[in-house]
Amino acid sequence: MAKLIDCYLRMPTRLQSLACNLVALRTEQRRYGGSFRSILQAVEDRSGWRQEQVVEFRDYRLREFLRYTVEWSPYYRSRLGKLGVSVSDSKSMADLIRQLPILRKRDIQNCSDALKPKNLAVSSKLVVHTSGTTGSGLKFWTTRLAMQEQWAVWWRYRRWHGIDLNMWCGYFGGRVMASPSQLGPPFWRVNYPAKQIMFSGNHMTPANLPGYIKELRRQRPPWLHGYPSLLALLASYLLDRRMDLGYTPKWVTSGAENLLPNQADLIYRGLGVRPRQHYGMAEAVANFSECEQGRLHVDEDFAAVEFVPTGDSECTYRVVGTNFSNPLTPLVRYDVDDIVTLFPGNCSCGRPGRIVERVDGRTSDYVVLRHGRVLGPVNHLFKWTTTVLQAQLHQSVPGEVTIRIVRGEGYSESDQERILCEVGRRLGPGNQVSLEYVDEIQRSASGKYRAVISEIIGRETNVSDCSASNQVAQ
Repeated sequence: MAKLIDCYLRMPTRLQSLACNLVALRTEQRRYGGSFRSILQAVEDRSGWRQEQVVEFRDYRLREFLRYTVEWSPYYRSRLGKLGVSVSDSKSMADLIRQLPILRKRDIQNCSDALKPKNLAVSSKLVVHTSGTTGSGLKFWTTRLAMQEQWAVWWRYRRWHGIDLNMWCGYFGGRVMASPSQLGPPFWRVNYPAKQIMFSGNHMTPANLPGYIKELRRQRPPWLHGYPSLLALLASYLLDRRMDLGYTPKWVTSGAENLLPNQADLIYRGLGVRPRQHYGMAEAVANFSECEQGRLHVDEDFAAVEFVPTGDSECTYRVVGTNFSNPLTPLVRYDVDDIVTLFPGNCSCGRPGRIVERVDGRTSDYVVLRHGRVLGPVNHLFKWTTTVLQAQLHQSVPGEVTIRIVRGEGYSESDQERILCEVGRRLGPGNQVSLEYVDEIQRSASGKYRAVISEIIGRETNVSDCSASNQVAQ
């Protein structure tokens, strides 16, 4: 993958655009080909179900999925056998999950072969990479149907707000769109199959943002989507300079990071529309979708989600879930390592699902680069590696970053060289990266990992350049 990215970055802009579109054609087919439309229809029909119906449906899928995993997965068959747990004797999700141990990312990394079911006669299996809030990468298999169901759930939420599959979108995410050394526009590529204008998050400096704004005014995409930290950065730039986009987008949605209240306020004031969010992950063990009333509904029909008290507060819970849509990588009681606060009541929109008041995890800081340029989020920096158990960036001087790493089994000098290469590419020339190996990375007081520990944000950087989103909610 690293070689492909290097090759891409050396291409001229026109060839980069062609490469983006060729990759997008394949991606669109995987996500939206075949049975996607029928899956989306079934998912949308469940929006009108009563809470009791959705819970019954969830418990049925969970029981069937557990029977499958016990039969075909050596890992679960051994684990449940030692505990004396019988799936057939359980009648509800609560009965099933309270008897099982919690699965963590390290367990999957250490037991990936035993975890895999032995009936892998699936022609459309796909590999998925994750990063997660700990910075530790995970690679696993999924099926095309599982991927399409996940995207159907995400599109159900978008369609609640009137966003159609054919809507053009200005996308602000973590994908590498242009070389870090590129000095002038375009810092974006047009993805025609997905109807996206893909803006580089790595080049959003005060010097470059006028070019972004000019392109947005020219293209006028009705929908903006991306990391809230990047959308807030754009909004902050406009507000500080008393500018506007020249038009008002109809929708702004965010994902991959927790949308903080100050970010939502910046986006509303700078872009003219209140952002909507959903919470999800590639492992597909939990998903929350924001409705028109601004409430995050647990998508009970998609995964079996459990909220485990943190012990620090009566109101905060860890997210633990089971991904009953993916038969190739069954994750039962998987700890997402995120913290949430629950809302005790129901939502006036009438849709089913428990209500999450706030997601306290998955919050990323910025890294301050040479000359004050900011880079964020940084979770994606370690997406490719599975030999790093945990990683955290520490910074006290602009342009200098120390990465603290907990090494996993198989970690080697080649991993070290690749980390320095990958991080150096993202940070760009003139920035210094060093590695520090530790046995453990401390959690915050709320039980979360912080991707970045910065002594700079809020002290030496200009808030107008970094936006108020630099402050992490605890």
